[in-house]
Amino acid sequence: MLEADVVVIGAGAAGLSLAHRLSGHMPGARTPSVLLVDAPPGPLRPGPRTWCFWESGLGRFDAAVRAQWRHLRVRPPAGDAIEGDIAPLRYKMIRSDDFESMVARDLARSPNVRRLEATADAVEETPAGARVLMTWPDGSAHALQARWVFDSRPLAALPPARTTLLQHFHGWFVRTARPAFDRGTAELMDFRTPQPAHGLSFGYVLPTGSCEALVEYTEFSRRPLTASGYEAALRHYAEDVLRLGELDVVATETGVIPMTDAPMPRRVGASVFRIGAAGGATRPATGYTFAGLQRQTQAVAAALRQGRRPVPPAAHSARARTMDSVLLRALDSGRVDGPALFSRLFTRVPAVRLLRFLDGRTNLFEDLCVGRHAPVGPMLRTAVELPALPRRPFGCLPSD
Repeated sequence: MLEADVVVIGAGAAGLSLAHRLSGHMPGARTPSVLLVDAPPGPLRPGPRTWCFWESGLGRFDAAVRAQWRHLRVRPPAGDAIEGDIAPLRYKMIRSDDFESMVARDLARSPNVRRLEATADAVEETPAGARVLMTWPDGSAHALQARWVFDSRPLAALPPARTTLLQHFHGWFVRTARPAFDRGTAELMDFRTPQPAHGLSFGYVLPTGSCEALVEYTEFSRRPLTASGYEAALRHYAEDVLRLGELDVVATETGVIPMTDAPMPRRVGASVFRIGAAGGATRPATGYTFAGLQRQTQAVAAALRQGRRPVPPAAHSARARTMDSVLLRALDSGRVDGPALFSRLFTRVPAVRLLRFLDGRTNLFEDLCVGRHAPVGPMLRTAVELPALPRRPFGCLPSD
């Protein structure tokens, strides 16, 4: 039986980030032994993804950043676009392939992190910590013994919630025949898309050159579309709204992100924890996850190196989660017009403050300053009714 201080299950953004933070020696700190269990190629290993976040200055993973922008644009359903300079922040895009390659290079040089390719089948508590039962690619069974286990695998089903919406999207990486993009500006939300009967939709454009960009169609709603539905919606956006003309689709991506007020337990055993989206790193009102999981993994790594109990912290404050619960319910009930609300916020709130608010980095006074630009009546009515609403199961999440 292999043994280690720490076993990390899953080599997505959360698992790789934690392994990366634990790799190598730090003066005056502990150096835990780490086993990173990555699923073999197949259905348990997700396809290429794009992660976006904002931060100021240099970042830990800048070597994997494909592109970054200091200008953002939001387009209401009608009227002029809303543009903002977000300095000193930068909106950064990382492709999962680049991130995995960067982390793999660093882990290959690490004396204390070992990467295994196997399927984790079960996690059992033991008197000395936890045991991970797994299957090697050749079908043989094996076990790992660890003091601490951090599971970053996606949940098969969400805990009961009062409100659950899905942020689901389909994107094309395109190359156009003529210059069509402002490479210095990211199109964060373009509400000139046809709005669904329930929820909201928008376009999303991340240019990497004057003729290259990631172009996506996104919806917040209860159910994803069919493959043909995504293709039709994205083609309409690219051809009829953006008027890109002749283009080549170089690659595609499709994803589903739960936006839920369900409590996401981070501790599932005396020595077993969840991190990443499964551990509540996703911001319920926006779907952004990368920044939240970095806060979690940074805190866990610091605790392990200092010899403290490494319970992952909540990625978002209780106040932020409460506000998100109200917003999700208001959107789901139809009391609030989503495109109008987001357009109004970006019009009336300074861009840097709004991004800090969306990342849960504002204080109470700043939250109130942002909140006064929301429709007060519908929000208050929703806040009053929310505590009495039952939590109901959502069911199984659709696969990407």
